[in-house]
Amino acid sequence: MDTLCGRCGKHGITTDTVTGERFCGKCGYVITETLQDAGPEWRSFSKDGGADPTRTGAPTSLTMHDRGLATIINPLNKDASGKPLSTSMKSTIERLRTWDSRSKVNASSDKNLRQALSELATLKDKLSLSDSVIEKAAYIYRKALEKGLVKGRSISALIASALYAACRDTETPRTLKDVADAGNIKKKDIARCYRLLHRELELKMPVVDPTQCVAKIASKLQISEKTKRYGIKVLREAQEHEESAGKDPMGLAAAALYLSCVKNGEDRTQRDIAEAANVTEVTIRNRYKGLRLDQSIER
Repeated sequence: MDTLCGRCGKHGITTDTVTGERFCGKCGYVITETLQDAGPEWRSFSKDGGADPTRTGAPTSLTMHDRGLATIINPLNKDASGKPLSTSMKSTIERLRTWDSRSKVNASSDKNLRQALSELATLKDKLSLSDSVIEKAAYIYRKALEKGLVKGRSISALIASALYAACRDTETPRTLKDVADAGNIKKKDIARCYRLLHRELELKMPVVDPTQCVAKIASKLQISEKTKRYGIKVLREAQEHEESAGKDPMGLAAAALYLSCVKNGEDRTQRDIAEAANVTEVTIRNRYKGLRLDQSIER
């Protein structure tokens, strides 16, 4: 039955399901401002737009061995009503738990993946990395596992190289030495596995921006914001003159920060900056000469 407007007395009451209002389509008088949604209490999450009410459970993740899709049998030996199970049923449930655990790891590749992802979680905590970097590392390792690159190689070195590749891809400032120290692995082994992943998986890595390394070094040495900003400015000018082409980004950042400390009168030696950046003092001196020459040309 159509309702009449209380103001103009005409038909044409309109219901807006988005804002929850009922108003007159003739004069615009709002009759009700808050309506309850009469539709279903769920919304469809299926890709094909079907009536799928599923919306529960944790999101899937590549960092989990089973991507978070597996279920477990409750360790409590109680039924749905909370009563304890009988002795025969308890024995049956224990047997089911055993087979359920075995079915989740039924191949050597599954065991390999479980061990690798466990080590990846440890590296994440040691290097203070974000979830997006870890997801990328897990994706790269899964691709390597599919292509059979893991056979005959160290799991620790390969997952560390996948993590380093993920850091490079997401432009997260973590050096090869940082990853090697966190995983207690030789840097040479990680570099060898990284070259393998880069070649076999055809990874496209962006060039590391040295300005991102400045903040990392400055925070270790507690250098002032003014000095840090001037160091970034020096690097920007060096990039414009193509002075930074082919140079180690961390060495360039360390040299720019040292030049900025000299400019702003901050007492930081080359050894201090070299230790914070994990480079040698010779590298800083060589890069410092090029940056100082570039600054004199700029003036």
